[in-house]
Amino acid sequence: MPASVLSIETFLPSPAPGVAAHGGSYYTMPSGGRVMSIHTLMSRSDTSDVAFIRVSEDNGRTWGEATEWATKFDHPQGTGRRHPRGGYVDPLTGRYITVWTEGVLPTDTPLEGMTHWTLHYTVSEDGGRTQIVNEQIIADGPEYDAIHHLPGITVGKNCAMMGDLGERPLTRSDGVILLPIQSSPVGPDGEYCNPGTGYTYTDSLLLLGRWRADGRLAWSASQRITADPNRSTRGMIEPTIAELDGGRLLMVMRGSNDQRQELPGYRWRAFSDDGGETWSTPEPWTYADGDAFFSPSSCSQLIPWADGRLFWMGNISPINPTGNLPRYPLILGEVDRRSGLLIRKSINVIDDRRESDHERVTLSNFYAREDRETGHLLLHLTRLFANGPRPDGKQDWTADALLYRIEIE
Repeated sequence: MPASVLSIETFLPSPAPGVAAHGGSYYTMPSGGRVMSIHTLMSRSDTSDVAFIRVSEDNGRTWGEATEWATKFDHPQGTGRRHPRGGYVDPLTGRYITVWTEGVLPTDTPLEGMTHWTLHYTVSEDGGRTQIVNEQIIADGPEYDAIHHLPGITVGKNCAMMGDLGERPLTRSDGVILLPIQSSPVGPDGEYCNPGTGYTYTDSLLLLGRWRADGRLAWSASQRITADPNRSTRGMIEPTIAELDGGRLLMVMRGSNDQRQELPGYRWRAFSDDGGETWSTPEPWTYADGDAFFSPSSCSQLIPWADGRLFWMGNISPINPTGNLPRYPLILGEVDRRSGLLIRKSINVIDDRRESDHERVTLSNFYAREDRETGHLLLHLTRLFANGPRPDGKQDWTADALLYRIEIE
């Protein structure tokens, strides 16, 4: 499966020193070239300073004016924060769905999200021009409300969130929307519990949305996919999903050996044979020949292709990683649709650390999709921290949002 980068262009430039631009573009209708760009600006970890939305009617050749989408809002109990997580067209209804993570942080510290993040969604029937739904994701049933919003999840105790743009929805053959998310666990006392030694700890799971007559979704949750904290110190993070031959579902997740570098750093996988309701115990994801590979704690994405192939994009390390690092090279490979494992000989390096890059360069904040007109893979990637630290020793967030055009044979 040869893949070659045809071009790299600036999708959105950094507007100022110390600010990173991140972007993604999403079709908003089942056919045609209407595309929505959702981009954010960041100057600190795990915080979107501001977000913007703009629309193209010609498949991304030209763009309309950007409209601000508030990522920060005032609240009596603290500072409200939002993180957009892209858009998705349901192929069966043609509806366009957007999802974001939202929470009120008492002292505006990102780690407070582990006990305060909730999820919200919109639904549009006209390609994102107007919305018929804009509400919090709350499980169906009288016992659920804005505080106790999902099974086992309560604001102030733990959270539900989407960590990055690779957590793409999927429509099941019976029309159920499958949304991969992560959630912090609680201990016996009902409070957020970190059983590992890493920075944070989460489980993975699916939310299942069934269409109501009014265009809203009735939500339920799958079984949690839980890690052994002695194998992944931060649990299971940022799940991405795909359907394999025969209807089996594959979930690929980020793990970590944060604070325990003697552990091997792997990518993790789980399978579901009942449409995503229950899942196998997570195990290290391997090549199709059975060999394991190293992978840092970083996001990844499973990418279904129009011709029936299934691709995966993420970081594979030649050496055992140290927590999040190194987040290069960024590779693209094909997944065997029968076994759900990665085909070693299909691996292509899309980008790698360059001679001028600092050793902490991060090639992992990305989103990829297929271009309907050309059949190319479009990769939105921000090459963070390539410049190295600032003179004061702090991280330099200055980075453009780039668009790679990739040809896959």
